[in-house]
Amino acid sequence: MMNASTKLNSRPQYLLWFCRLFVGLLFIFSGLVKANDPLGFGYKLQEYFEVFHTTFLNDYAAAISITVCALEIILGIALLLGYKAQKVSWGLLLLIVFFTFLTFWSAAFDVVKSCGCFGDAIPLTPWQSFLKDLVLLALIAFIFIKRKYIQPLFSSKGLMNALMAIAVVFSFGVGIYTYNYLPFVDFLPYHVGANLPENMRIPPGAPKDEYVITYSLKHKKSGETQKMTDKEYLKTEIWKDANWQIVGEPQNQLLKKGYEPKIRDLIIADSQGTDYTSEIIENPYYNLVVVAYNLNKADEKGMGDINAIAINAAENYNVRTVLLTSTTSEAAELYSKKHKLMMEVFNADAVPLKSIVRSNPGLLLLKNGVVINKWHFHTLPTYNELESRYLRQLK
Repeated sequence: MMNASTKLNSRPQYLLWFCRLFVGLLFIFSGLVKANDPLGFGYKLQEYFEVFHTTFLNDYAAAISITVCALEIILGIALLLGYKAQKVSWGLLLLIVFFTFLTFWSAAFDVVKSCGCFGDAIPLTPWQSFLKDLVLLALIAFIFIKRKYIQPLFSSKGLMNALMAIAVVFSFGVGIYTYNYLPFVDFLPYHVGANLPENMRIPPGAPKDEYVITYSLKHKKSGETQKMTDKEYLKTEIWKDANWQIVGEPQNQLLKKGYEPKIRDLIIADSQGTDYTSEIIENPYYNLVVVAYNLNKADEKGMGDINAIAINAAENYNVRTVLLTSTTSEAAELYSKKHKLMMEVFNADAVPLKSIVRSNPGLLLLKNGVVINKWHFHTLPTYNELESRYLRQLK
């Protein structure tokens, strides 16, 4: 005869299964989205390193990024399979506690504007990220409490081990591949087919930022203080009363965010500070744009291969090639002379350059402001391939 405890254990754990499915699939999705662009997630990690004064980890950001993404995918798959439930439950709990702390810190102290939880595919505000992690924390806490009821999906240990081995190889493989090449899906505004001038433009009549100004007022005689908005200040005509005076600086608060172009921080200038953004971006002909946000860390072989393409394209088709870098003008010029680069050197901020192409260096082919194609230095086309596919159309 079954006792009460045995009966309870034999009941279907529907809520537990729901939590396992929801958490497992979300972890897999989150890990895959970030593994699609591990370099981008690595840049986000560097922001956290800056906040917590651990910038010595910056050089390892990409490796940490790939590992964290893989860990999310592996834990998600393990949870769905019911593999080593005790250890997986502990891993999930520790990971979500850590993530919840980070997102709370970002939200409460406004230090990192976007957590990067779902990469650039689904941007979340810090508070949205924190609330998402709170929900996950509750679900994972339930899974942790009920972990002894989680049974393996398959009875064969050999099959379970094989499936997890495949999961580990796949999880790390995705991140390593996209790091050495380019994201499978480019969610940034510089993706192939993007019209850069269009993405930088604010359309006529687009809503603008709305602000409210708050004044702090003090009565000269009574010492009474009050606060009122600029509209209230004018409506009440309190400004006509000489006994009331404004104290301190008016507070300017954003009420409603206006229209923001997809690209709002790209400014290309020469060593003298002259703005060449429109001239380069809106070039109506085929032109090559080389992006190396940090020339000191740029792959030299990759830069040499790009330079060879630039030389041939200039000699045979008069194609203009420009190099965009955040390295100082003096250092960039020295680098250009040392490597005999056949390209004009311009400066831009590192942040947009890192977004243009996840490669240092990387190459873009533009025409009339549209990104025709882009390449990681590991996947550069030969000059003959570039010519046959694109440049031959010029003749």
